[in-house]
Amino acid sequence: MVHTQTGDHYYVPHGTHWPIVGSIGLTTGVVGAATAFNGSNTGVAVLLLGLAIVLFMMFGWFGSVIRESLGGYYNEQVDRSFRQGMMWFIFSEVMFFAAFFGALFYVRELSVPWLLGMGAKEATHDVLWSGYTQAWPTNGPGQVGGDFTAMEAWGIPALNTVLLLSSGVTITLSHWALKANDRAKTVLWLVATAALGFTFLGFQAFEYIHAYHALNLTLGSGVYGSTFFMLTGFHGMHVTIGAIMLTVIAIRAAKAHFTPDHHFAFEAVAWYWHFVDVVWLGLFIFVYVL
Repeated sequence: MVHTQTGDHYYVPHGTHWPIVGSIGLTTGVVGAATAFNGSNTGVAVLLLGLAIVLFMMFGWFGSVIRESLGGYYNEQVDRSFRQGMMWFIFSEVMFFAAFFGALFYVRELSVPWLLGMGAKEATHDVLWSGYTQAWPTNGPGQVGGDFTAMEAWGIPALNTVLLLSSGVTITLSHWALKANDRAKTVLWLVATAALGFTFLGFQAFEYIHAYHALNLTLGSGVYGSTFFMLTGFHGMHVTIGAIMLTVIAIRAAKAHFTPDHHFAFEAVAWYWHFVDVVWLGLFIFVYVL
């Protein structure tokens, strides 16, 4: 049962150990990744240990917040603080992807034309890269990584677009059901949304396997390969996080943790999922179609 504090008191929790646990986990993970990239045999193990500590921290810290919410410690002012925090978090994610899309724009619209000598007073590329004649997609002068085939848009990517757009509908239906105090439909549409997300990930994994083995499209396939996997891979990571969040929220909804007037956790996950949908539309257009 959810209890809501109605007074003016702004709840400030007592000291907690979770921030330092998270810092230890992040530091351990970064050290493990750095040593793994430099050929250390123990780097991967240290990285996995760091990730395990971070997951432990998230499970414990989120659990504390859930217990505080159910205990009635949060009033409307605290709720507004959570909303503002989630808005700033999503804004930071928008800027994160803006940097990656900016890198793609820079490569396609500036770097490639420069390499081809377009607009230059003197065709310096004739001296530096005399055999370079390709436009986008390219793996650069010297054909870094060998020949490859670009990913088609109208196969799995188009299917994944349909899946994510459908998931935006199902999460909205779940929200409407929650506002109508229909717990069964709330859970049903949440489960459907999470299932669509995990299905998306399955198709993306198949797409990556196909790219590596059939198209010779890898992270080493020059600038096209690196930007392709950078953008789609980080988006896939966000879909993974979102699908896990949806699963947790579905479990909480089944346990009656939310009411029509008190369900910020649900709304936060819904905001995040809609953000993931919008980013994918940009990816589909600028990475696959154009």
